[in-house]
Amino acid sequence: MRKTFFCVWLALALPVVGAELKFDFSETPTGQTPDGFRSAVAGDGRPGEWKVVMDDVPPALEPLTHTAPKLSQRAVLAQLSRDATDEHFPLLIYEKETFADFTLKTKFKTVGGGVEQMAGLAFRIQDEKNFYVVRASSLGNSFRFYKVVKGQRAAPIGPTVTIPSGVWHEMTVECKGTQIRFTLDGKELFPPLGDSTFAQGKIGFWTKSDSVSYFYDTDITYVPRIAPAQALLDGTLEKYSRLLGLKIYAKDRDTDNVHMIASNVKSELGQAGTDTEQNVLKKGAVYCGFGKESVAVVLPLRDQNGDPVAAVRVIMKTFMGQTEQNAIVRATDVIKYMQERVHTVDDVVQ
Repeated sequence: MRKTFFCVWLALALPVVGAELKFDFSETPTGQTPDGFRSAVAGDGRPGEWKVVMDDVPPALEPLTHTAPKLSQRAVLAQLSRDATDEHFPLLIYEKETFADFTLKTKFKTVGGGVEQMAGLAFRIQDEKNFYVVRASSLGNSFRFYKVVKGQRAAPIGPTVTIPSGVWHEMTVECKGTQIRFTLDGKELFPPLGDSTFAQGKIGFWTKSDSVSYFYDTDITYVPRIAPAQALLDGTLEKYSRLLGLKIYAKDRDTDNVHMIASNVKSELGQAGTDTEQNVLKKGAVYCGFGKESVAVVLPLRDQNGDPVAAVRVIMKTFMGQTEQNAIVRATDVIKYMQERVHTVDDVVQ
C-alpha cells in the first residue's frame, strides 16, 4: 500500500477527536504486498502469501439503472498460500499504529481451500502468540470469536450460520474498553463480550490452513492514543492556565537525538531540540531567556531516581521588574507539579 488515507473527524457530543484510516489497495501494484504491513504466522507452517489482485466487487453506490454494471474490477488483498497444515494461521499485521478503542470493518470473500475456507480479522495483537480474532468459516458454517494467549486458543464463541463462499460479506469489530461487539453482514449474531486480556494492540487480516480469502473496502475509526508526555502536558496546562506555552523534549530511545514530544501547539511536535534542551537533558542545567513580553525557562524533568528524562520549556508572561531568579522560581513550581506524576521514563516517553 503506497498510500494510506487519513482523515480526522470531530464528534460534537464527545470531548475527544476521532480518526479514520482507509486502506486503499489500489495504491499497491498487483502481485505485491501492501506497504505498512508485516506477514506473520500463528501456529505452525510458514507465513502466508499476501498479495494485491484484481477482482470483481459490487459498486460502492447502487446502480442508477437496471442496465448499469453490477460489478466492477477493484484491487483487493488476497491470501494465496495453500499450506494445508491444520494449525496454520497466516496473519498480515498493520505495523504503523496501535489501537485501543475502535470500529474496524472489512468486506471479505472466501475463494478456495480444501481443508478450510476462512477469513477473519485479528485485533489488539501483541504478537503472533497473543491476540483476539473473529473469523467466518464457509465450510464450517460458523462465525466465531476467540483469543490466543501465549499461543493457546481459548474456547471459541459464536453461532452456526451459513456463509457462502465466492460471495462478498461484511465483518465488523467494535472495541470500547473491555467490551467487544461483532456484526456479520450488518447483523449482531451474539451478545457483546467482555474481556480485559488485551487493552490495545495492532490489527491485521487472518486466515487458516489452506484458505484462499480476499479482503477489500477496509477501514478503521478510532480514538487516537494520547502520548504520556502530551497527557502530562495537557493536565499541567489545565492547572496553570495562564502559561503562554509549554513544551516537552526528550531523546529518541534508539539515538541521542532530542526532539519535541509534547506541546501546547500540536503542529510543533517532532521539532528538533536546540543545544539548550540537549544540555538540560545531559547536565541537568537550567536556562532562562527573556523576550519582549515573555520569559522562557528550560528545566529538567526527573524520574524518581533524580535522573533527567525530559527537558521542559515553560513560557510565561513577564512583568515589570521580572528577574531571572524569580522566573526560575515560577517555572520550578510548574515542574514540581509535573514531577509528582513522573516515576519512570515510561511516564513520559512511549
